[in-house]
Amino acid sequence: MASIAPDLEETARKSSATIRYLGPDDYITRRYVSQGAEINTGDYFDYECDMRDGMPMRDHFRFDEHGFVLGRHTSQVSDFWDRAEVDAKYLAEVEEAIKALTGADKVAAQGWMIRTSADLTQRAAEKVAGYQHSGGIQPTAGEAHIDYNPRTGEASGARLYDQRFAGGPGFKRHIAVSFWRTFSPGPQDWPLAVMDGRSIVGDELASNTLFVVDEFPTGDALVAPVEGEDQMIAATILRHRAQHRWWYFSNMDRDDVLLFKFYDSDHSVTWRCPHTAFHDVSLPDTKTRSSIEVRAVAFFE
Repeated sequence: MASIAPDLEETARKSSATIRYLGPDDYITRRYVSQGAEINTGDYFDYECDMRDGMPMRDHFRFDEHGFVLGRHTSQVSDFWDRAEVDAKYLAEVEEAIKALTGADKVAAQGWMIRTSADLTQRAAEKVAGYQHSGGIQPTAGEAHIDYNPRTGEASGARLYDQRFAGGPGFKRHIAVSFWRTFSPGPQDWPLAVMDGRSIVGDELASNTLFVVDEFPTGDALVAPVEGEDQMIAATILRHRAQHRWWYFSNMDRDDVLLFKFYDSDHSVTWRCPHTAFHDVSLPDTKTRSSIEVRAVAFFE
């Protein structure tokens, strides 16, 4: 894996940002999601971190070096709040855009989610049976994380290839990614931050099992034993390390798209990218952020 060459990067504008990390103790770590709300087990703490603004050097970043890349893509979706329009147009667009950004032979999009810094208290209070964690509206990310742990990332390739490309020639490499754009005016109040994947130390990582629920459990039920939990879909969460190098792209517009890795089966390159939202107090007149993200897997035959 390439080492960090910070000379140009040290010229970036820096500001202080608060990033939430898992605490240093041992916990049963789970993430429960329901409509309009998400909670984690374990203790989380805020740490002051340097946040570098990558927008003035946007073309510097390389997907296989940093774990993320900023591109440009014009969508034919006129209203991202219109679920039917997004369903009809956006996933096919995203698949072609990811092919162009990565050189992949095939791309399979899995679903989309809108996230916003607007108040979702009323939405979270609504009781909707059979909640599905796709195609809805959720709050911005609350802590440093990667959406897949290695087992989940590895399994995603075979599962999705069989679903979308059964009978195909197979693949030698797959990359699980997020294709992220903001569609609200900038500068955003809670933009997305991405970590240079080369700055992961290795001893700060923990799995966080995903539970999609209609109602959140309470008390001891939050951490009660669940049979087969080690085989369930899980993310990776992080404890704080001083070496972590955080970036964001200030004042993104509708055609700016951020592509970053959840998991790359090729571990000779930077194969994962932690990320989270943060409150940007370094710019004046920030506005409520609304963004759309698509999970996808890129395949190389």
